[in-house]
Amino acid sequence: MSYEDLSDPNAEYTMRDLSGETMGLTADRGPRDVEITDVQTVIVDGNYPWTLVRLYTDAGVCGIGESYWGGAIPEIIERMKPFIVGENPLDIDRLYEHLVQKMSGEGAIAGKDIAAISGIEIALHDVAGKLLDVPAYQFLGGKYRDEVRVYCDCHTEDEANPDACADEAERVVDELGYDALKFDLDVPSGHEGDRANRYVSDPEIDHKEEIVRKVTERVGDRGNVAFDCHWAFSAGSARRLARALEPYDVWWLEDPVPPENHDVQARVTQDTATPIATGENVYRTHGQRRLLEEQAVDIVAPDVPKVGGMRETMKIATIAEVYYVPLAMHNVSSPIGTMASAHVGAAIPNALALEYHSYELGWWEDLVEEDDLIQEGRMPVREKPGLGLTLDFDAVEAHLAEGQTLFDEE
Repeated sequence: MSYEDLSDPNAEYTMRDLSGETMGLTADRGPRDVEITDVQTVIVDGNYPWTLVRLYTDAGVCGIGESYWGGAIPEIIERMKPFIVGENPLDIDRLYEHLVQKMSGEGAIAGKDIAAISGIEIALHDVAGKLLDVPAYQFLGGKYRDEVRVYCDCHTEDEANPDACADEAERVVDELGYDALKFDLDVPSGHEGDRANRYVSDPEIDHKEEIVRKVTERVGDRGNVAFDCHWAFSAGSARRLARALEPYDVWWLEDPVPPENHDVQARVTQDTATPIATGENVYRTHGQRRLLEEQAVDIVAPDVPKVGGMRETMKIATIAEVYYVPLAMHNVSSPIGTMASAHVGAAIPNALALEYHSYELGWWEDLVEEDDLIQEGRMPVREKPGLGLTLDFDAVEAHLAEGQTLFDEE
């Protein structure tokens, strides 16, 4: 069988084909008898290369989604196009499983394939909402809240300077109105040794502790502050750092150790009173399950356009709720992925906060026609159909990555 045969949605090469035709889904659905006609992508050159996904239907209704940034996502989505063209976009769960199954031989249990599928899944929610005239959160079971708390991922030109971090924290709280923040701790201290072995010396820990002390003291009771380590430290160094931070009001310490070894993650979490968060580099419910079942995390942080999409994040939240673990959703997206995450945050009981990573990018909100997406550190969930956002095609075109062509408007 040739590679081209594998792109044929009707090719008999898989044991489990969930396409509408093989499932016998041929009954007339009346006004809901709609077919997907195309899927297109563009990459916007933001502070990350945002991959926007647009789904087209024969009803003249289009949906927009977003896949987590990174190379090869448009090519993977193009590869999957034959598997969804002709399908009914209202069958969100089935189409998600259909794509995972079709791509299973190419690594669809994790990684780029799941990020690509996530973008399509978000676009399906947008299309379905527009077709049925309901907001996307309604497909997730309705709302617990009208707005989702947003935490601002903060940066300074002198990110290793504790006073500069404290100054920026104060500015973000006082001038921008956020009461939830995050700073990086994997920053140079001037005391580094061999960076390859992940060991952190006492002077380095003292430096990181100083950042935490000055930032939390400056913010005081006006907000919560988390700190990110980006998987930088060894198990022993992570435990020493976490214990050193116990006297301070740390909202959470994020990704102190690499994500692959769950046993180490569990030990770090259970050896300290400092809350530990992780999850952005773990895929689907299957990846998050051990973190939760083994109580290896205090706060779980899936990324909606990366982990599998909106309903997959909802399933993760359900498992987390069994263990009384809240979700602080990782997010480095454009307004599209961010709003998709907000719809999830509105629909789950254990939503703690949603990350916002573009406060220094002056045109982030320009990509859509709607204004005031974030208000006083909160993201109101849109009541318009679907995600409730309308792309500004002129703004998208103005910020396309090099070599990209704007997708069709119709």
